[in-house]
Amino acid sequence: MKPSIASPRTKKDKVLSKIKVNKPMNEIARRILLICGILSSAYYIAMNIFIPIKYPGYNIFSQTVSELSAIGAPTKQLWVSLMIVYTVLVIAFGWGVWLSVNRYNRLRVVAGLMMINVVIGLFWPPMHQREVLAAGGGTLTDILHIVWTMITVPIMLFAIGFASAGFRKGFRIYSRVTIVAMILFGVLTGMASPRMEVNLPTPWMGVWERICIGSYMLWVVVLTIKLLRSKKQSGLIKGKTSNEKGKSKPKVVLETDLHRLFI
Repeated sequence: MKPSIASPRTKKDKVLSKIKVNKPMNEIARRILLICGILSSAYYIAMNIFIPIKYPGYNIFSQTVSELSAIGAPTKQLWVSLMIVYTVLVIAFGWGVWLSVNRYNRLRVVAGLMMINVVIGLFWPPMHQREVLAAGGGTLTDILHIVWTMITVPIMLFAIGFASAGFRKGFRIYSRVTIVAMILFGVLTGMASPRMEVNLPTPWMGVWERICIGSYMLWVVVLTIKLLRSKKQSGLIKGKTSNEKGKSKPKVVLETDLHRLFI
């Protein structure tokens, strides 16, 4: 009798073997990157507590976050420097979101929007201080400051919309509340802007803006926890499954359309 010869491993078997070996490490990396989402929100809040202390006369209730990095503000350079760390944390989180889904899931749009948004924010044109604006010293940078706001805020809202559409009803409802809160307090902040430009009192302007920003920061934390608690695709909305003839594995189509946010 001829001795049996073990068949050589195919290229596909070797690839699958490597995937199985690397899977635990990939999962650890994904979770570490996702934790950067919580760290980014905590870091930004800490900046808004620590930096105002370095600005004599600054009032967090009546003054906006942008005034911390205004031209001529004593905290401008400190704010700009620390924002680099925040940018890195958000990019890391975005990459973690990207790794949390497969190629069929449009939650990757969320990851892309977040990373693009934070990079745009890094180049945010500074505004002038209230006294300068009231004296007619506003320039192009003040106009661009507003333009940047009109770009970044909608990107945040779209990111929330796309992310919520990938999960079930509870998270979608919470996301709707977040969007409403951001729009409401964003409008209240905008309504106080004309008074700021002529250096009139704006008693609650800083509060309204911080609630708007805080709503988004909290949403990032909730999204992070949701992704950390589940494996890839767990808790996501799944669509129809279709088996093609001759294929052993079904193709799963994930329903993550933005319109699901409003269903």
